[in-house]
Formats: sequence, C-alpha cells, structure tokens
Amino acid sequence: MSARTTRTRMLAAATFALAALTLTACNNGEGVRDEGASAGADSSSVTPSPKGSEGSSKGAGQADAVGSASGGDKGTQGSTGSNGTTASPGTTNSSGSADSDSALTPCTNVRTTATVVSRPLNHLLLTVTNTGSKNCNLTGYPAVRFGEAQSVPPVFEDSKPQAVTTLAPGESGYAGVLLSAADGSGSNGYTAKSLTFHLKGSERVQNPSLPAKGVYVDDSIQVTYWQSTMDNALTW
Repeated sequence: MSARTTRTRMLAAATFALAALTLTACNNGEGVRDEGASAGADSSSVTPSPKGSEGSSKGAGQADAVGSASGGDKGTQGSTGSNGTTASPGTTNSSGSADSDSALTPCTNVRTTATVVSRPLNHLLLTVTNTGSKNCNLTGYPAVRFGEAQSVPPVFEDSKPQAVTTLAPGESGYAGVLLSAADGSGSNGYTAKSLTFHLKGSERVQNPSLPAKGVYVDDSIQVTYWQSTMDNALTW
C-alpha cells in the first residue's frame, strides 16, 4: 500500500469521525435546551416590565414628585397672597376712617346772618355760610341768646334731620327761630336788640346783627335743628 493511499484513508476516517461528532451534537436537544434555559434565566432576572406597566409606574412617580413640588409652590404662593391681601385692606380702612373724620369736622370758619322773615309770622332765619376751604359739619341746633337772656330756648324735636348738615366751601345751612306766639298768647315778652349763639364744636361766639328796632321775643320761643334748606328751617 502506498503512502498516498494511507493518507487518503486516514483523512477519510477523520472526516467520518468529525461528522459523527457533529451529528451527535445536533441530536442532543438537551444541550440546546440547557443553553436556552440558561439564557432565559438570565433574561428573566433583567427583563423590564411591559411598557404599559413601566409607563404607569413612571407616571405615578412623576405625579408624586410634581405634586409634592407643586404643593410646596402653592403653599408659598398662598403665604405671599395672604400678606398682600392683609396690607391692601389696611390702606382701604385707613382711608375710610379719614373720610369719616373729615365729614364730622365742625364748622368754624363761617359767616352768619339773622333775617326776620314775613312768613311765617314772628320767625327769624339764621344762615351759616362755610367760608373755609374744606367741608364742615353743622350738628345739633343753635344755642341762641337774645339780649340778656340767661338760658337758651328749647328745640323743635320733630325738626331733627335724618342726616347731619354738611357744608361744602361756600354752601349755607339754616335754622329757624320762632320768636313769639303768633296769636299773642305768649308771656314774659320783651324786645331784644342783640343775638349771640354758638356752633357745636366751636368756641367762637356768633353775633349776627338784628334789625335796628330789635325783635319781640316771649316764652314761646323755640329753634330748629340745622337744616340744609330754608324751607325746612321755616316749617316750624
């Protein structure tokens, strides 16, 4: 046998043995399953949850984080808003209080006159004009004294107005004085040639002029509260 033939046979035998080994490996399903199971086990330990679950989990996490941050922001904003609101009404209240005090300012800068009217009979009209630069207020009624009288006459209670008489600069307020009974039924009459009175809230004595012949006064004398119109002042 030649050397060439011997090599050929050996090569054939080796090829056959390799083929047998390959066939055996291919038929070993258990080996393939082992490889697959190993890969599957590794995969299950790191396999992510389905996209739906991942999205839900992530969404919940984000909601919690945002909610916490948002809650903090809201709390901060609420605190700031509270401070701003507190400051604003304070200014409004202060302004309202100032306006009310101004409305109650008594009239001190005034011009006064006393006029005898023809109707109704035996009546005198007192006029007070605001000569100041701000609104002022006439409260109550004039405490008049004619001549040497030691007391002031009573007021017609029904003449009390629903609101205080407030005078803007240049405006006038009025009060009526019933000097004597129209039917002559009054007593203790006398002629007065001077008149003085005070305005509530002012210490200044008002001294308007009377007619040269004076005015006749008896114990029927009464006055009205300060009014905003002449007609109201002369109703009683």
